[in-house]
Amino acid sequence: MITYRLIEVTIHTTNLWLDDLMGELSWKDRDQAYQALRVVLHALRDRLPVEAVAALGVQLPPLVRGIYYEGWSPIGKPLMESEKENFLSHIAEAFRNKAEVDPENVVRAVIKVLQRYATSGEIRDVKHILPPWLRSFSPASEEAQVSSGNNLNV
Repeated sequence: MITYRLIEVTIHTTNLWLDDLMGELSWKDRDQAYQALRVVLHALRDRLPVEAVAALGVQLPPLVRGIYYEGWSPIGKPLMESEKENFLSHIAEAFRNKAEVDPENVVRAVIKVLQRYATSGEIRDVKHILPPWLRSFSPASEEAQVSSGNNLNV
């Protein structure tokens, strides 16, 4: 049973995500932060196998989960783009009237927020099924870099 308290909690949690995203991007516009979260979640979702889409979806707070699944159809997924530029073009299109927005920074910031709030094991599992060019957007922890002896962001 959904209670009003659950709705309050998910709104609060979503606002924390948006606040963190605004901080990562040095933005003051919550609508713009929402757009960034939405477009990156959709771009990631459309490039994951259906099982991974569901596994990541359960990690998200209910309101963010709704944003994530908005308009999704598993038919024809995952998209098999092979270049970083194709992926970034989806992000850039969402901000076509905002020349100051760097799509790469947007992707990195959203992934950083996802890593902060989602179960780290699940984020790690999702990263391993992504193509290397898409994994490069994920900041590696210093701990992982030291223990693996490399500077790869996987």
